[in-house]
Amino acid sequence: MNGADTAWIIVATALVLFMTLPGLALFYGGLVRARYVLSVFMQCYAIACLMSVLWLVAGYSIAFGDGGAYWGGLGKMFLNGITADTLFGTLPEVLFFAFQMTFAIITPALIVGAYVERIGFGFVLLFSGLWMLVCYAPVAHWIWGGGFLADGGIFGETGVRDFAGGIVVHETAGLAALIIAIALGPRKNRTTPPHNPGFVMIGAAMLWVGWFGFNGGSQLAADGGAAMALSVTHISAAAASLSWALWERIKFGKASLVGMVTGTIAGLASITPASGFVGPVAALIIGGVAGILCQEAVVLIREKLSIDDTLDVFAVHGVGGVFGTIMIAAFGAGSWAAQLGSLAIVGVFTVVVTYALVKLVALITPLRVDAETETNGLDLEAHGERAYDLTS
Repeated sequence: MNGADTAWIIVATALVLFMTLPGLALFYGGLVRARYVLSVFMQCYAIACLMSVLWLVAGYSIAFGDGGAYWGGLGKMFLNGITADTLFGTLPEVLFFAFQMTFAIITPALIVGAYVERIGFGFVLLFSGLWMLVCYAPVAHWIWGGGFLADGGIFGETGVRDFAGGIVVHETAGLAALIIAIALGPRKNRTTPPHNPGFVMIGAAMLWVGWFGFNGGSQLAADGGAAMALSVTHISAAAASLSWALWERIKFGKASLVGMVTGTIAGLASITPASGFVGPVAALIIGGVAGILCQEAVVLIREKLSIDDTLDVFAVHGVGGVFGTIMIAAFGAGSWAAQLGSLAIVGVFTVVVTYALVKLVALITPLRVDAETETNGLDLEAHGERAYDLTS
């Protein structure tokens, strides 16, 4: 065990959990209408709790067990055979378990943005739990757990390069969000602006800080590689924030706060897969392009395809993660065959599994709330609470 590596990954684990609680919850909560904000908080918080338990039960074993090329098996269920002295590289394996658990938390939590304001809470929990186990965990094994897309797999000695989750996290969450948004159908009112842009900015800032653990921690060591990953993450986020705001100003005459911080997330998602393989100049390019590319993807999904992916999960995370994965090959840090082939394989798998789970879970618990509940707001109807007391 290396003490410095262990100390850094303990910090990184806390930072990645901080991304979901409270970062993502505030970011998404500020974007919805006032009578739905607590439902978003509840969804993010409940997902964090449920994924933690399921990761212990079976998720970690499926992703990082020794089962084979396609799944890790069930040999490490409940951390069977793992003690405080068991090592994963230079780290205690129980710490690696905890670090990867925070990724298993935030990935299904990202999908929340696609279905806010109209989803059934029971559906959220059952779908998210099953999706993490049968979609996210196997993909994590294929790429990070020594599976068939990793080095020595179907793409030869040099497998796919995905440093911190462009495919494992952002492509899977983005595509799942798109499928659910299509299955749900649009909200009754799609034109209402965010109820609290201040929440959105605060949440985005927390995500930005937490992303240093997300990408820097994925080095699994306290060394120069972690420092470079952290630095390029910051540069990409800053560049995308500026390019998004500039593109808004050119198109609409004004640059909005919500737009700028959405650009931040686009830059962070786009650099995630490449953060361990590129330098600052490449990060500047990736972020600068991502701010414009993801903004145009929002227009395509919302306006041209008329899909109510409410908080633009696919356009920002899905498109950003795919773009960053491709840029690894463009900058010569990975093979085109491995990058594009893995995107295609994981994309098809995610779409098929997500669609099947949506249909299955909808047979057990309602996918969408009734019209009256949607009109009155999920906060009061589903959870019996209000975020704001407007009478006092």
